[in-house]
Amino acid sequence: MSASAVAPACMRCGQALRASQEYCLGCGLRRPGPGRFGAAPVEGRPLTPRLLALCAVGLVGGGLAIALTHDPDASVEIVTATGGSVTTEQAAPAPRPQAAPATWPRDVDGWTIVLVSVPKVQGRKAALDVASAARARRLTEVGVLDSSSRASLHPGYWLVWSGRYESEAEATSALLRARTFTKSARVQRIAG
Repeated sequence: MSASAVAPACMRCGQALRASQEYCLGCGLRRPGPGRFGAAPVEGRPLTPRLLALCAVGLVGGGLAIALTHDPDASVEIVTATGGSVTTEQAAPAPRPQAAPATWPRDVDGWTIVLVSVPKVQGRKAALDVASAARARRLTEVGVLDSSSRASLHPGYWLVWSGRYESEAEATSALLRARTFTKSARVQRIAG
């Protein structure tokens, strides 16, 4: 028998292996080198560069999708039928003329939704601009209140508020609508 005809042996247990065997039947060790199904998993190329490339492609694709679908000037309201899965687009109604901001009566206690607290150093005009934007987004009864004029409020701010409510629960039920304008909207008690 020649040296090339000698059957290879398992490196762990020494049992003879046939040329077509990928695993030792005695101990289960895989033979080194390429097998029937290709190279052993530990012998492949490094995984890190491929994962980094895949993440980069995903980030670029996500960024492109956001950039291509974002429309800051869109004022189309989408209405979904209750119980259905079809959405329809309604044309945006014509803008209403800007009304004066609502006022809070002097000696009236109640609850409201504070959209934004504008520091007085930024000026009342900044608060009025926010109130105007809130009215343009169809929030009801939007006004500006000087927090220094009420004992129940922290002084030094112009409060842009929306709605006058009898109870905290009533104000909280309207909070979701206000948060379409600003995520920081909160319920606040106003005491005369």
